[in-house]
Amino acid sequence: MLLSKGFEVEMYTGTPAADIVGLSDRIVADLNGFVREPDSRNVEYTTPPLGRYEQLLCELVRPRQQLRAYLKTLGNYTIIPGSTLALGDSQVFFRSDPNNPYHGYIERTYGARVVTASIHINIGISDPETLMRACRLIHMEAPLYLALTASSPFLDGQPTGYHSTRWATFPKTPAHVPLFESHAHHIQWVEEQLAAKTMQNVRHLWSSVRPNGDRRPYNLNRLELRICDLMIDPVALLAVTALLESRLLQLMADPDLDPLLSQLPAAHRHQDLIALTDQNEKSAAKASLDANLRHWRDGQPIIARDWIQQLYAEVWPTAKANGIACFLSPIQKILREGNEAQRWLSAYGRGETPRQILQAATVQAQHQESALAEDICQPCAA
Repeated sequence: MLLSKGFEVEMYTGTPAADIVGLSDRIVADLNGFVREPDSRNVEYTTPPLGRYEQLLCELVRPRQQLRAYLKTLGNYTIIPGSTLALGDSQVFFRSDPNNPYHGYIERTYGARVVTASIHINIGISDPETLMRACRLIHMEAPLYLALTASSPFLDGQPTGYHSTRWATFPKTPAHVPLFESHAHHIQWVEEQLAAKTMQNVRHLWSSVRPNGDRRPYNLNRLELRICDLMIDPVALLAVTALLESRLLQLMADPDLDPLLSQLPAAHRHQDLIALTDQNEKSAAKASLDANLRHWRDGQPIIARDWIQQLYAEVWPTAKANGIACFLSPIQKILREGNEAQRWLSAYGRGETPRQILQAATVQAQHQESALAEDICQPCAA
């Protein structure tokens, strides 16, 4: 049986020339379903939790079509791909809500480092101990999802040396997040962070993956994968989601996939796993699919692309048994042709400027969404 799935989608708005322009205060005031981020240059929408991928595709595309139509009423504006302020200005913070004290704290503490766009994938898991086990496994494998989705190689008009500049510079908070050994451990840890002010509130847990729910940390009902860059291609995003869901279904059938049962020495296993995945995240932010990683099972070196290929083969029977193998298959195209960051950097190497690359990506995204809306969303909306 498929799990429920939903997305939090953060996107930039701007001009067809790929200059990012802050419009979230007007969007949120006039358009249902969109919420503001602390900086006005990006805006977020959330899809409802659904099981079927066909419905998810419509829920990803339809709000963008609505947003594009609304942006035309404001002027010649559109949606800009990518996860960083690719053409600038990363030194300035544009408050979307000057009266919000939490936004003020974020601006003072982090500045424009948090002005990024991303995809958060939420997967429903109701049993808290199963959820903690799932968070442990996906914490270890989160760098693979970053490698697949990296889309932020530019900042302020220049390449940065990273495929995901967003994750390389984003202030993970608190700085050290453990593998939660139980729901009780998670509750205790969150209460300690709130008391110590290392977290300002229960939402102030900015790690690659976290348990989420209606009353955190007590009532939890979903895993939230937060590491992914903005994957503007909805079909590719569903492939990444199918990989994640298939892995979680596999874990539910085989609890021995728990990283706490890894082959690393037991004495320091917890600390070693955290150190290993922290380094893997940094490596994936730098080189994405070409990154040199270490596998959590045994600590052995492995290229991200090869690890994903192994994972793909491992979860394929689960995906096929649950009827979602067709949604998983675009992973192979990403492995073959590269993620968005790699394709953009290839274009840069051929002499295109970051502006030209972002302009082309903006047009391509609009055309793809229009085609999907026409071919897919109308039938499933009827």
